[in-house]
Amino acid sequence: MAQILTPRQAEELHKSMIAYLTAHNLTNTAAALRAELNLGEDIFDADTSKKYEGLLEKKWTSVVRLQKKIMDLESRNSVLQSELDTATPTSRKNKDPVSWLPRSPARHTLESHRSPVTCVAFHPVFTSLASGSEDQTIKIWDWELGELERTVKGHTKAVLDVDFGGPRGNTLLASCSSDLTIKLWDPSDDYKNIRTLPGHDHSVSAVRFIPSGAAGSSGTLLISASRDTTLRIWDVSTGYCIRTLRGHAEWVRDVCPSLDGRYVLSTSDDHMARLWDISMSNPETKVTLLGHEHNVICCALAPPAAYAHLATMAGIRKPPPTSTAEFMATGSRDKTIRLWDARGTCIKTLIGHDNWVRGLAFHPGGKYLLSVSDDYSLRCWDLAQEGKCVKIIGDAHGHFVQCLRWAPSVIKDAPANGEQNGDAANGTPKKAGAAGGEAQIRCVIATGSVDLKVRIFAN
Repeated sequence: MAQILTPRQAEELHKSMIAYLTAHNLTNTAAALRAELNLGEDIFDADTSKKYEGLLEKKWTSVVRLQKKIMDLESRNSVLQSELDTATPTSRKNKDPVSWLPRSPARHTLESHRSPVTCVAFHPVFTSLASGSEDQTIKIWDWELGELERTVKGHTKAVLDVDFGGPRGNTLLASCSSDLTIKLWDPSDDYKNIRTLPGHDHSVSAVRFIPSGAAGSSGTLLISASRDTTLRIWDVSTGYCIRTLRGHAEWVRDVCPSLDGRYVLSTSDDHMARLWDISMSNPETKVTLLGHEHNVICCALAPPAAYAHLATMAGIRKPPPTSTAEFMATGSRDKTIRLWDARGTCIKTLIGHDNWVRGLAFHPGGKYLLSVSDDYSLRCWDLAQEGKCVKIIGDAHGHFVQCLRWAPSVIKDAPANGEQNGDAANGTPKKAGAAGGEAQIRCVIATGSVDLKVRIFAN
């Protein structure tokens, strides 16, 4: 047999073995080994035995520890190699916004909340980010610098959702809470609370500004979802509730309006999602989405850029050219994500998360769907590959990931807060995209977690 150890290594091993045997009262075996190795008392005395005692166990446990580390590294290497195999050349360089995906580590980890973070929202123009928490506060951050700008107080219970929007030239921040109210804040006036909207009979779980277009709206409409099983549409200029949508049988968890403000998608604990046509004088459910086996927590309407990929998955040759609610996604406590068409047909079920799915966001480029979950991860699903999961950030947070938002694209010559030169409270505006009003994708996403942290993933 070939000698693997050097003479010095072999000598140390022999001494360690004898010391181990002696320490465990196996004196006859130790004496026999010493005799065969010609290690007399002059070479291996009591002091030498004491020196080598325990060395064999230390070496053994070190080997096991290193072997486990090697196996972990090999596993991570396999995941990274899989990502490289499925990546396109542009996404490898991470330069093409259409192919950009978040990567670990996050650019910034924002810490100041004292209770779980429940929601996040980006300012449409400036580098401001709002986060809401169970600590009853809203915090405003500069996501580009990773700095806290201010803390906004007013709610008396947990803040459950936030959203920027409103009339062009007068961006507002809306928030909703377990205290049954919706509040409107003015970013241009140090986030002063300008209006409180009471009316819901239970916790208000989601709030979104409705884009211009619906029922002659000029961006003054807001929709809210509540545990009282209703959705309400509000006129933010007056503070009045102008419509109440009834149809869900349980807590309404989330709501998402279409780009033209004609439709809204809602999800509920009744295991259903509903697509509403709110352009009608009496809004009604256009389609009901049935299929989830547990509470439906989150939803997202697909952008037109994703229609080509989703139409292929649905078996349609040409993507529908007109409607802004042709395809949608829902996430549930059943750990799955379902993709739907406008007829209410589930065209794909995405399986991979190990716990409740909490948040969804379509990539503005249309190729990907992103999701976050109580399994601590952020996952990226490639719609061009039948919804294959092509990236997992398993350590997105150290606890349940409760929310996910993608920074809105910036359109040149369309300021959302009056002027291009923002004040200190709002941060600095991003450079606009191409001429002609084309949208420039901002490769920035934010997540919030029960670990009290907000994380910014950016190019």
